[in-house]
Amino acid sequence: MTDHSTGGAWDLIVTPWHLDEHIPAFPVPVGATEVIPPALPEGPVAARMNRLHQAAADVVAQAARPLVLSGDCPTARAAVAGIQRRHQDLAVVWLDAHGDFNTPAITASGYIGGMALAMLTGRTPGLFDDPLDLRPIPDTSVVLADARDLDPAEDDALTTSQVRRVPADPAAITAALGDLGPIPVYLHLDIDVVDGAQLPGARFPSGPGPSLNRIEECLAAICATADVVAAYLACAWLPEHVGDPATRDTIDRLTRALGAELTWREPAG
Repeated sequence: MTDHSTGGAWDLIVTPWHLDEHIPAFPVPVGATEVIPPALPEGPVAARMNRLHQAAADVVAQAARPLVLSGDCPTARAAVAGIQRRHQDLAVVWLDAHGDFNTPAITASGYIGGMALAMLTGRTPGLFDDPLDLRPIPDTSVVLADARDLDPAEDDALTTSQVRRVPADPAAITAALGDLGPIPVYLHLDIDVVDGAQLPGARFPSGPGPSLNRIEECLAAICATADVVAAYLACAWLPEHVGDPATRDTIDRLTRALGAELTWREPAG
């Protein structure tokens, strides 16, 4: 595949919320565009999330090469909807300890955050009152790496899908990308893919898994071999830990593997 390691500067975007909850302490790099959460109506969580996603999609659509730092995974639907305004076809590489492939029909917990990849592949119609003009990504254009922590029904859904599942290994991921051909890539990483022992304060630690160093290698390999037109880092730490020095160091390392160098704003107060 072509070497894309110098694929251009990143446009940093911050979406500081988890589902419908604003995270005031979310770290914001210097030069980043922070999506200001709009006023949210009373009512269902999905309706409130949709208002946030509308704002995020508009900001992403204006960025040449967006790198989104977010507090959750579902805002990925906004990122992809924004990217699709410029790219007709898109592949998705999704690195996550979880499959995020639940739907309202099969979820055991009802947690909307566990449906993010299912949203992108068109499996959650009617969940949001505004589809954002999001075009479903075909299963055959999705590479899911790791996904070591799955609910039983979610595992079944992935097994019967055509999503390409691979370990969090640079060679395995780039081989799967090679099978997709020269298609622009949206690269999504949930930090909980990293071994839980290396993620103090994570919302959903998933026990033993690939090291932070291995995930850095995966990101660098993807950027070197694919046309990564957008990337997304789900910074799923608990609110009281999202601004910790250790958290910022992890974000620094992951974004550096993508070719971005961050400088942090000093926290307010």
